[in-house]
Amino acid sequence: MNKPSIFLILFAFVFLSCNKTKSEESPKEVKRPNIILVYMDDMGYGDLECYGNPLIKTPNINKMAQEGLKFTSFYAPSSVCTPSRAGLLTGRYPIRNAPNNFGPESTTGLPLTEVTIANVLKEAGYKTGAIGKWHLGHLPQYLPTARGFDYFYGLPYSNDMILPWCPWLTEDDRLYMYENDKPIKEIGKQQDRLMLDYSEKAINFIKEHKNEPFFLYLAHAMPHLPISAPEEFKSTSQAGLYGDVIETIDWTIGELLKTLKENNLEENTLVVFTSDNGPWHNLPDRMLADGVERWHTGSAGFFRGAKMTTYEGGSRVPAIMYWPNTIKENQVNRDIVSGLDLFPTFVALAEGEIPNQYPIDGENLLGLIKEQQHSPRTALMYCSGKTIEAIREQEWKLRITETDSVQLFNLNEDPSEQYNRAASFPDKVLKLKSKMKVFAKETGSEVIFGL
Repeated sequence: MNKPSIFLILFAFVFLSCNKTKSEESPKEVKRPNIILVYMDDMGYGDLECYGNPLIKTPNINKMAQEGLKFTSFYAPSSVCTPSRAGLLTGRYPIRNAPNNFGPESTTGLPLTEVTIANVLKEAGYKTGAIGKWHLGHLPQYLPTARGFDYFYGLPYSNDMILPWCPWLTEDDRLYMYENDKPIKEIGKQQDRLMLDYSEKAINFIKEHKNEPFFLYLAHAMPHLPISAPEEFKSTSQAGLYGDVIETIDWTIGELLKTLKENNLEENTLVVFTSDNGPWHNLPDRMLADGVERWHTGSAGFFRGAKMTTYEGGSRVPAIMYWPNTIKENQVNRDIVSGLDLFPTFVALAEGEIPNQYPIDGENLLGLIKEQQHSPRTALMYCSGKTIEAIREQEWKLRITETDSVQLFNLNEDPSEQYNRAASFPDKVLKLKSKMKVFAKETGSEVIFGL
């Protein structure tokens, strides 16, 4: 046999062997993404540079928006702290499970029958960590480590829940930092380095679990009052102390993104940045102590109302999703989206199982995230305690309260809710009112219809 023939036989053998090996290989396993949820406290729609703030500089959050997805109609589950967190972590309207705030005097928390996103993701094989403010019950059975989180480092409730800001408390009600289920040090009024402390713990959690899927819930205690900034950030913003706080937060976001990049996690991690409700305006006089001033709060942008109201400024908040090479860059989404929707979205990403023992109010956003589809959500309820005060369906919002009576707004034409059009659209009022009534009956809640 001549040399060319031998070479042809060898070539054919190698070619066929390679093809056989390739065909016998199992499909490459797709890694489930890490998930980081950054939840601010009382940050308003207008507090960030990428949402129009003219003075506060937020280059790292800007980067997330420029290289990711920014929402303009994203709603926190409530305009108050505890209910918002309950809705976020369960995917259920808080009117179903935790309609009011918990504090140091509370003996209950998020009902133990509720399944949290940490429960589901832990069951799906994720390492779960909660760093920052909890506010869903401070007794051992309600703390994060009893609700699906492998690790907790943070405050059990709001940073103002001590004297002098809460005069119904006593000297025995002290503000402690917890690690897992144990108080480890008193924080009290010494909160200057709280943001940096949380940032360091978050980075440590990422590094520790970089080789396995993880869910990190980073819930900053600020800019909830009383605000304070670390020494190296004081007087660095043109927007005063509040600006210093927001710019400190932005710096920590930069450190978090840098950590992901340095550990080759950037392209396999979804980062969501948002807030629990709008800014705290119209402060009660009790809060004006130990250096707290009325102007130490943020901006709702051009929206009416603020924290604790069912106007847009109460629950329409900044929200950004960042996931390089999965989320298309420089997107702006104007559809209705809620913090309730993060629960089913995260469960889908983790290939977990949605609880089936009760209704889930959230909608899965995977089509929106990966394929630029419209939000599956077309309507939203606004609740205050156990009362349903408003509903939004597409561009129309009906609001009914004892103080303001019946109000109908077209949020596309009038996002600042200045022009009540209820008299001009009585059929629209009746249609939306009937939907509020159905939801009230389902949830055992109230609607003020006697107006």
